[in-house]
Amino acid sequence: MDWAIERISPYWGPVTATSDSVPFEAGGFYDASMGVGLTKTLIAFGDYQDPGGLADWKVQTNLWESDYAALGRHDETRPINLDAGYFSQAKLVLATIKDRDHRIYLRDGIFAEVTLNYVGKRWVHHRWSYPSYRTTEVATFALRLRADLRQHLEATGQIRRVV
Repeated sequence: MDWAIERISPYWGPVTATSDSVPFEAGGFYDASMGVGLTKTLIAFGDYQDPGGLADWKVQTNLWESDYAALGRHDETRPINLDAGYFSQAKLVLATIKDRDHRIYLRDGIFAEVTLNYVGKRWVHHRWSYPSYRTTEVATFALRLRADLRQHLEATGQIRRVV
């Protein structure tokens, strides 16, 4: 994780928030390439960006994954998984290279998935959300990022107000 943060920060800015680590479960899908006993940590970087860059971000994270694997520090063929995404007030969107019925193609083999929605003053997951995104830790992190985003939108006059 330290290697990833050092690699990403010059491009996307300093770490602004980090979630607690949670167990990552994917029904054995990643066991062969990444090993077992995986954990997930969500990390927010830098300033707010235009979400139109999501496909570019995922292409870049895939390159960084390959760079780290090439160092040969681990037996696994994919020792790190970097998932690009973004938060809005209403959703957490993640990029992936895996096509499924609920994912929208962006370009260059990259798809987008709404993993969480903010509904009824709480974050809710979907049938396709990985178990690690259904955790209290991730919901708490998402609430924090949403509050930070709302502060930013208010400070910059970008938030819609109902009168």
